Amino acid sequence: MLNQHKILRVLQLISLLQKEPAKSIRFMAGFIESTERTVYRYLDLIKELGFELERDQNKRYFIKGGLYDETESFTHEEVTLLRELLLSSGKKSKLKDAVLKKIYFKSEIAIHGNHILKAHLGKIVEKLSGAIQNEKRAILKDYHSANSQKISDRLVEPITFTDNYNCLIAYEVASEENKYFTIERITNVEMLDAMQEFKHLHKYDEPDVFGFSELNGKKFEVELRLSFLAYLILKEEYPLVEPFLTKEKNKETYILKCNINNPKAITRFILGFPKDVTVIKSDSFKNYLTSLKNTP
Repeated sequence: MLNQHKILRVLQLISLLQKEPAKSIRFMAGFIESTERTVYRYLDLIKELGFELERDQNKRYFIKGGLYDETESFTHEEVTLLRELLLSSGKKSKLKDAVLKKIYFKSEIAIHGNHILKAHLGKIVEKLSGAIQNEKRAILKDYHSANSQKISDRLVEPITFTDNYNCLIAYEVASEENKYFTIERITNVEMLDAMQEFKHLHKYDEPDVFGFSELNGKKFEVELRLSFLAYLILKEEYPLVEPFLTKEKNKETYILKCNINNPKAITRFILGFPKDVTVIKSDSFKNYLTSLKNTP
């Protein structure tokens, strides 16, 4: 069992290091919930396995190259067509979700997307798929919430996944709300025999890059200028923002342009980096931030 746990951690680090940006020893230790000394040992093992492990100017580690051959993967267009064909076959097919998962993991979406693959994610998705198909309840064990900054178990009624399997859409019994749970932040899933009781309350829509749906709050158009530090940390904390980030020409700054359904997460980030983030627009979002500062 100890060896299996060690293998899992090494696989987690390999997957993490293949994804930009480069990672610090401290970050990796927190990610696998271990010590910095253990991380150094695992990095030595990763080198022995033949991976090109390198460091950037800030002494952060990354793996040069990747495991996947893009020429052997499905293109985004091919995935879209296959997905439409499968969905048109009807919701009763028990094989549909399994095939969709395999298409995703063999596609450009997995290679270029924002989802960090880890060894145990497939099992988590498989368990939740079973709960969805059989209309059962489940407990998301030790869920790491980016919004509340807490780790806790969540009793939920799973509804479906977002298209790229980044998030589970589920009805949370305690809060009586439909929420989006990032798959990566789920430590484990406990399947329950109890049937779902609130199917009539199940609702969902597409979440924004911070995981909020239209049901979660107030919408804003946001445009920010980020320093290189803020850019790196934002991508680490919220990987879904990556497609909406662009580097300013001849500058070491980046622009984030996106629409959000709830200002809570991005506001906390802005207030945490007052010297590294400049709000460009929108006026309504600026007014919202000003109202917060003026609140006693």
